[in-house]
Amino acid sequence: MSTATSIPVRSPLTSALSGTTAVLVGGTSGIGLAAGALLRSVGARVVLVGRDPGRLKTAVARVSEAGRAEDPDNAVLGVAGDGGDERTLIEAFDRAGHVDHVLVTAGGMGGAGLVTDLTADEVRAAIDARVQGAFSAARVVANRLPAGGSLTLTSGILTSRPVPGLSALISAVGAVETLTKALAVELAPARLRVNAVRFGRIDTPLLRSVPGLDSDSAVAAAGSTAPLGRVGTAEEAAAAALFLMANNYVTGQLLTVDGGESLV
Repeated sequence: MSTATSIPVRSPLTSALSGTTAVLVGGTSGIGLAAGALLRSVGARVVLVGRDPGRLKTAVARVSEAGRAEDPDNAVLGVAGDGGDERTLIEAFDRAGHVDHVLVTAGGMGGAGLVTDLTADEVRAAIDARVQGAFSAARVVANRLPAGGSLTLTSGILTSRPVPGLSALISAVGAVETLTKALAVELAPARLRVNAVRFGRIDTPLLRSVPGLDSDSAVAAAGSTAPLGRVGTAEEAAAAALFLMANNYVTGQLLTVDGGESLV
C-alpha cells in the first residue's frame, strides 16, 4: 500500500466517473446491477462479479445496453466466481487492467432464524458472507487501487432497528459498518476512501425473496407504512453508491437511503 501526499481534487459530480473503472461484487442483480447501469450511463467501465455464469451473462448484456453506441467492446466485463474470494477479485482487477472503485453488495439473507435455533455453522456462514467478503475486498483494494480510489460497502437499517430472528445477519452487517470506519482510517494514508450505504427496504429480488413480499401488491403494501409511502427502487439505492465514488472528500461514512424508515 503506497502513501500519497494528498487526496486528488476533482469534480464531485457523478459525471466525473466517466472514464473510470468500477468493480461491482454482486453486480448481477438488484442494487449492484442498477449501479452498473448507472455507471455505464455516465461513461464508466464496469466489471461485474457474480457466482452464476448465466445470470452474469445476462447482467453484462443489460449493463452494456445502458452505455453508448461508440463505447468500446470491453466497456463491460463479467467475472464468474465467489466475490468473497480474494482470487476472484484479483482476477477482476487483472481483467480490467486498471480499477478506480469497488462496490460490494453481495451478502444475501443467510443466518435467518432465532438465536436458539441457529447452529454454529449457520452463524459462521452468515458472518463470513458479509464480514469476510468485506475483508477480502479491503485486502485487494489496499494493494491495487490508486490514490483517490474508493471501496463502498453495504449494510441495512436493521442494525439500528433490529427484529427477532435476524440476530446473526444483523451482527454481521453491524460488523461491516464498524469495519468501514476502521478501514477509512487505516487506508487514509494511501488516500483511499471507504464508505458504506445503509439501505432500507429496496425493491430488489432479495426483498422479494422474503416470505410474503413476492408480489407487486405485497411490496406496495409494505411500503405504504413508510414516511414516503413506498419502498425504494434499485436505481435510487445505487445512486448513493455513485455519489460516494464521485465525491473525493467523503470517507468513513454511513450513508442512509431508507425513505425515512429509520425515523419512525
